[in-house]
Amino acid sequence: MGMSVIISEATEQDVEQIFKLQYLCFQSEAALYGNYRIDPLVQPLDSVRQEVARDCFFVARLGDEVVGSVRGAVTEDGAAAISRLCVHPRLQGHGIGARLLRAAESALEEQRGAKRFRLHTGHRSEGNLRLYRKVGYETVGTSQGTDGVPVIVLEKQAGAYATTA
Repeated sequence: MGMSVIISEATEQDVEQIFKLQYLCFQSEAALYGNYRIDPLVQPLDSVRQEVARDCFFVARLGDEVVGSVRGAVTEDGAAAISRLCVHPRLQGHGIGARLLRAAESALEEQRGAKRFRLHTGHRSEGNLRLYRKVGYETVGTSQGTDGVPVIVLEKQAGAYATTA
């Protein structure tokens, strides 16, 4: 590759790249379910802008290009909801997703007091499930997303960082 991928906090200047990357990355998820109205594909640009300003939001950069992102926020029950982890398709499988997750978990625990982390993914999303389990998440239930897709809910305790990622 020649350059290293750097993980850092997202800024206002990253919003448009995040928006476009999210749209690109979640096409494969939409195809799995035959539903191109899943939440990440219909989220407005202004909503992404608000999340970058408000939430714990990290990006992976390759030079000036945003090639991955993840966001999280602590919920009323003290858990941190982590969502919309995505890595550019050409860079998947190189540990960038795990690095983004670790960055978000660390910040959510240290800066926002999260006691555990919660995320969800579509029930057919085997690659996502493999990654989440590899870094210590365990299935705690199922649900239905607001977009109608059945999801698996996974959690892990804060401080339970897996070393294999």
